[in-house]
Amino acid sequence: MHKVVLIDDEPLARQLIRALLQPYENITIVGECADGFEGFKMIQQEQPDLIFLDIQMPRINGFEMLELLDKVPSVIFTTAFDAYAIKAFDANAIDYLLKPIMPDRFEKAMQKWLQIASTPLPVDVKSMIDEVPMDGYRNRIVVKDNGRIRIIADHTIEYLEANDDYVKIVTATERFLKKSTLSGIEKMLNPQQYIRVHRSYILPISRIAKIEPYEKDSYMAILLSGAKVPVSKAGYAKLRELLGW
Repeated sequence: MHKVVLIDDEPLARQLIRALLQPYENITIVGECADGFEGFKMIQQEQPDLIFLDIQMPRINGFEMLELLDKVPSVIFTTAFDAYAIKAFDANAIDYLLKPIMPDRFEKAMQKWLQIASTPLPVDVKSMIDEVPMDGYRNRIVVKDNGRIRIIADHTIEYLEANDDYVKIVTATERFLKKSTLSGIEKMLNPQQYIRVHRSYILPISRIAKIEPYEKDSYMAILLSGAKVPVSKAGYAKLRELLGW
């Protein structure tokens, strides 16, 4: 028996998927959720084989929820918007269904999943982060912190630092780790507001108080908080170009 979770903020959309799943005797719906917060908890609890996942949802969106999961089940996206780089969906998910969902299109997605259900195809979340910005650039970063979901507003960020397989997100009062690459995070953020000043650091431009020479061909950014972040020669050149120095 395959376990399925429905995650969509539209009750009618969940109702339709329930009805479309009725003919599949080897599938049981173990949970339904209306937002990414509840979806994350439900997936952790039930460990489903397949989820039907909306993208635009309150609190946290579908992509942000996937980023938090250590183990990602098979995913069929359900969305009313076809502007989310469908090619990337094809590469990273079982399938996508555009709303309103047509029964024949649903059947095609299910047959595709059933064919590979014995060896589930996980969503390549890191690739998805890199390739599919949500509604343009992010104004927040979602992290998992001691089992809780935390939303970090971009205006609170002091700097971001590469830390092995994680990115350290430093605010004025807290530090968080997010399993991602610095390049992946960089592509989420507005390049007019954030700059990669070093292979290991990204800075919000608004937090820079001054730049001082440090060692040969390198510099040090002094932030408004007093924190110091190294700036490479290439990073300094990017800063000068962006700020018109």
